[in-house]
Amino acid sequence: MVHSAYDSFELLNDCPTKIDAIESYGSKLLLGCSDGSLRIYGSDSSGVDRSPASDQHALRKEPFALERTVAGFSKKALLSMEVFESRELLLSLSESIAFHRLPNLETIAVITKAKGANVYSWDDRRGFLCFARQKRVCIFRHDGGRGFVEVKDFGVPDTVKSMSWCGENICLGIRKEYMILNVTNGALSEVFSSGKIAPPLVVALPSGELILGKENIGVFVDQNGKLLQADRICWSEAPTIVVIQKPYAVALFPRRVEIRSLRVPYPLIQTIVLHNPRHLIKSNNALVVALDNSVYGLFPVPLGAQIVQLTASGNFEEALALCKLLPPEDASLRAAKEGSIHIRYAHYLFDNGCYEEAMEHFLASQVDISYVLSLYPSIVLPKTTAVPDPEKLMDLSLDTSQLSRGSSGMSDDLETLLPHLSESDENAALEFKKMSHNTLMALIKFLQKKRYSIVEKAAAEGTEEVVLDAVGDNFASTRFKKSNKGRGNIPVNSAAREMAAILDTALLQALLLTGQSSAALEMLKGLNYCDVKICEEILQKGSHYAALLELYRSNSMHREALKLLHQLVEESKSNQSQAELIQKFSPEAIIQYLKPLSGTDPMLVLEFSMLVLESCPTQTIELFLSGNIPADLVNSYLKQHAPNMQGRYLELMLAMNENRISGKMQNEMVQIYLSEVLEWYSELSAQQIWDEKAYSPTRTKLLSALESISGYNPEALLRHLPPDALFEERAILLGKMNQHELALSLYVHKLHVPELALAYCDRVYESVVHQLPVKSSGNIYLTLLQIYLNPQKTTKNFEKRITNLVSSPNASIPKVGSAASIKAKGGRKKIASIEGAEDMHISPSNTDSGRSDGDAEESSEEGGSPIMLDQVLDLLSRRWDRINGAQALKLLPRETKLQNLLPFLGPLVKKSSESYRNFSVIKSLRQSENLQVKDELYNQRKAVVKISSDSICSLCNKKIGTSVFAVYPNGKTLVHFVCFRDSQTMKAVAKGSPLRKR
Repeated sequence: MVHSAYDSFELLNDCPTKIDAIESYGSKLLLGCSDGSLRIYGSDSSGVDRSPASDQHALRKEPFALERTVAGFSKKALLSMEVFESRELLLSLSESIAFHRLPNLETIAVITKAKGANVYSWDDRRGFLCFARQKRVCIFRHDGGRGFVEVKDFGVPDTVKSMSWCGENICLGIRKEYMILNVTNGALSEVFSSGKIAPPLVVALPSGELILGKENIGVFVDQNGKLLQADRICWSEAPTIVVIQKPYAVALFPRRVEIRSLRVPYPLIQTIVLHNPRHLIKSNNALVVALDNSVYGLFPVPLGAQIVQLTASGNFEEALALCKLLPPEDASLRAAKEGSIHIRYAHYLFDNGCYEEAMEHFLASQVDISYVLSLYPSIVLPKTTAVPDPEKLMDLSLDTSQLSRGSSGMSDDLETLLPHLSESDENAALEFKKMSHNTLMALIKFLQKKRYSIVEKAAAEGTEEVVLDAVGDNFASTRFKKSNKGRGNIPVNSAAREMAAILDTALLQALLLTGQSSAALEMLKGLNYCDVKICEEILQKGSHYAALLELYRSNSMHREALKLLHQLVEESKSNQSQAELIQKFSPEAIIQYLKPLSGTDPMLVLEFSMLVLESCPTQTIELFLSGNIPADLVNSYLKQHAPNMQGRYLELMLAMNENRISGKMQNEMVQIYLSEVLEWYSELSAQQIWDEKAYSPTRTKLLSALESISGYNPEALLRHLPPDALFEERAILLGKMNQHELALSLYVHKLHVPELALAYCDRVYESVVHQLPVKSSGNIYLTLLQIYLNPQKTTKNFEKRITNLVSSPNASIPKVGSAASIKAKGGRKKIASIEGAEDMHISPSNTDSGRSDGDAEESSEEGGSPIMLDQVLDLLSRRWDRINGAQALKLLPRETKLQNLLPFLGPLVKKSSESYRNFSVIKSLRQSENLQVKDELYNQRKAVVKISSDSICSLCNKKIGTSVFAVYPNGKTLVHFVCFRDSQTMKAVAKGSPLRKR
């Protein structure tokens, strides 16, 4: 026997005749005796009101005495009786079925058709009665008064031994098989066969399901006869009667009463030995067992006492099941008992190696997590000011030593315990490792299930404090103590966050001890409350650097994280064999870490980006750009801490986004390039191996920067150039200052590269062409033409003008083409005949350089230096469409052969002729269009308006007659001219007000 679920008490033992049937009504017992009489028994103390009103209709645990005898209640022996308290009726089954009104036992109905019936079943909800006699099943309905109405009558294959309503159908036990009778159409469906020895037994459950007896086994089926589960109730033998009183099933046997739990696996709870029990019924508060001449009451032991018994005997599952049956008004008591049982059960399971099951019960007990963590001495916990809730453990009857860490069976960490084991105990060590791993895995599952609610509370608490800070709550500010780095201010009594810190710290350690470093890393990436000091030490000892970085990141300890990351990068460089370490902790990892910090801590980003700027320049510059760090701040920081990378930064930044770099920074970048080029020039000059056409990578960058960007100061840079070198740089700077003649002179006379001069002219021409509106200026190609034709003159003036320009930076800059502003001395007719080509060119060609070919010849003769005629002819042939032909011909010397000018004049004259023809066609088309418009005007003026005697003014609605009239443009609306004039005047005065009819 597991525990006492019922207390047996003898209610009476002096019945003079054999008891054939028994029933209870309130606090009374109704006994149907073999002599046909009905004996009514009541408690000896029934006249004394010692019980509450709720107990007056329940059986008492007291001796019963005879109160009344109704002789001749039935002619034959009673087979069964049943009280229907909701209808105040007593059903008796004897030679037929009779109904009596309670409490006076007046007979109100006798169903004569039930003569010979041996079994029945009552549906109290609908008032339906079904009974079986011979091979018939009849159904009657109570009409609510004194009569019953027959509803159905069905035939069955054999005599019915047991029956019960199952929803809308009836389950029948017919000799050796069970059937479901459909009361709508009378269809029978077989369920399964009953036992060969024991008669069929149908027992209805409160849920509407059924237990069908098969020898000593009870099978569960639903209302349609389908099996519900694989488990069965196994009695010691085949029962004669089974009564359900939750949470137990009570079966009657010839010499005893068995009580079994209705929970799987339906264990035996209690056995009550009685001598020849014959009847078993259920009353309001107890079970009643009738023997031949005596009656026993089986009174349920209070649930609280049963729970104590079960807990003491270690049957915790049954104790928890009984806790759920406690009345709702005892909710607090129920929760306390359940919590106590769960804790004791968890300790029992933990000590027996069932760690996961133990944690499930710790979880169900709602016990504080610090209590569970006390079972794990290897877990280091942060100090806490939170006081455990005593109500959680108020019913826990455990010794304090049981709650200590020693009860867990784990005395220390694996690493400190295992080395003390001898070699002969290797198997024991392996088993201990396995056990420790299992205990930690169970702890991890427990903490993960508890984590969501605890972390949610902690986060909500933090959100509330942020709101209070934003509002400026002075009262709340007095509750705060110093901030935990990265967590914001923590109040002194922040119990939720202290509990979250304990949980996360313990969970991280458990994950690491079980080798789940990836899970620990994922936890740290999210919101966590790990204790930084404890976890930092553990992660450092275990070399869990990735997790340590996430710990620093989640606590906003970015400086510590970056220092560690830099250290790991350096170590990975020194030890090239650790491929995995190199892959995980490369310089790019520092850049990835710095990206989210660009908007919040730019100085920290700049400080640690210096460590990877040389190894990953492009990625670092992208970091500066994507992080929206001010370029001036980055530039000044580089200038101070990494001057060797300043130029690279400016160069990459300019290549990525020219608009992000200011003019000051552009000037600074050019100066950096220039300083490097000058240093390079000085070295080569000292060795006397300087070559003007030599290009170092830095000089190439300088030339490209001087041409492509425009934010630098060319005058300042020009002063730093040596007078006898770097002519290409000087030419570009002079071009930026609009000193085109000097720049071209350098290309022609110093560098001796006409192609560069031509390319320079192309750039200037194209830049002027795209300006809207185009400003008139000297033709740059004519300037180059003059340099070719007057080499001696330009060479003489070059040195002087350069000196003046450098020494007087504030002097006014002459306009382009100043050298070409020579007065014209006349020209030849053949030149004048093609001057119409001027209209063909854009405004940069519309200069009036009056220099004649005679002057050019004289200049050539004076200088004694040959003109560069081949370059002149090449220029004219290649850029004929951009040069003012008339002006160019004026500049050419007289001895220039016309045959040499064919590549220039041929396409020029052809294009001029084409333009002339095109303009002629355009002129003719415009004249034709003008004629068409005039013709349309004449046609419009030919319109005829007929005025008759019926013509009416649209404004005054009077006849036009012989008055002066006006016609609107549609040609149909007629008005008096006076009315039209008045309406126009009124519109002007009223600003669009509607006209009034006259």
